[in-house]
Amino acid sequence: MAVSRQMDCGTSGQLDLLFSAHYERIARVIGRVIHDQARAEEIAVEVFLKWCRNPKAHGEHAEGWLYRTAVREGLDELRRQVRRNRFERVFAPFLGEPRTPEQLYSAQTGRRNVRTVLAALDRRSASLLLLWSEDVSYREIAAALEVAPNYVGSLLSRALDAFRKEYLKRYGNEF
Repeated sequence: MAVSRQMDCGTSGQLDLLFSAHYERIARVIGRVIHDQARAEEIAVEVFLKWCRNPKAHGEHAEGWLYRTAVREGLDELRRQVRRNRFERVFAPFLGEPRTPEQLYSAQTGRRNVRTVLAALDRRSASLLLLWSEDVSYREIAAALEVAPNYVGSLLSRALDAFRKEYLKRYGNEF
């Protein structure tokens, strides 16, 4: 027996009304937070889809729910951007496109060094760093590692510190 999963979008046409009345403003609110209007428009659509999946958000308080969720989603995206930028800064020497044979060798050596250091770390720290580098949310990391979500930040800090110390111990210079 196949179970179809439909979204409950309230009364007929309620999503259409809310979307046409609030989409542009929701996208602007998110855009002000993340400074990327194209991505803000994508996130705004996701906010409306979340509204569809959450029957408790329907009714007279739907507009407030939409704006509150839009701001939260914008802040979450901003955090993801900050993490991604930090990761790219830290690992930029290993991620750039090599152009000369020397750069190719250096990039390969850098990637090999990172893999070696990750292999030397305990499993949880290595897993945490890999998940974090892939922009996985703290909540998802917590579920994967079977820890409380509020513990992920301190675990991440320790894992980054362990990575840095192991890298310095093995290779003697900052990456």
